[in-house]
Amino acid sequence: MLTVDDLHTLYWEECGNPDGVPIVFLHGGPGAGCGPNDRRFFDPEVFRIILFDQRGSGRSTPAGELTRNDPEHLVADIETVRVDRGIEHWHVFGGSWGSTLSMLYAQAHADRILSLTLRGIWLLREKEIHWWLYEMGWIQPEIWQPFADALPPELRDDLLEGYWRGFYGAGQSGGLAGAPPRCHYEGRRRPLQPHQEFPSPL
Repeated sequence: MLTVDDLHTLYWEECGNPDGVPIVFLHGGPGAGCGPNDRRFFDPEVFRIILFDQRGSGRSTPAGELTRNDPEHLVADIETVRVDRGIEHWHVFGGSWGSTLSMLYAQAHADRILSLTLRGIWLLREKEIHWWLYEMGWIQPEIWQPFADALPPELRDDLLEGYWRGFYGAGQSGGLAGAPPRCHYEGRRRPLQPHQEFPSPL
């Protein structure tokens, strides 16, 4: 665990070759955290692999905290992890929201980056958000419909606002109640084939 301010503490881990080429993995979400599969992108004999859960995500504490949890602070945290691990330069690897964060970090700290690898690029543009919230329903209605129907009818005209209110307008317990349908949609919508980790609707 790495304390980055008086509120946030980051979970981090290091694996692979301690004398290998340093690479940092930036997870998606926001909020997803790292998992065992994330290590598999890298040859452990070649790379010194650094993974960490971003503020409010995964095993970092406090869970789900939004205070001082914005791109500027997240970019600063990446740099804090680099300095804490005694790394001068490293490769940066990010997927989905992690690709956005990777690019922001590269703009702020280009002198520390050996390379930038992006996958599942997600730039938070309006058309991408609209696709995720609505147009995925054209391709996978069986996954999209339970996601939309999980909200009360009066909140379904604006799914983004509806889920925001569900997560943050009803306190922590109310927010947690709204998490399963959103997480289920996020997990099942990516592959077009059934996904073992998300076998049932809700």
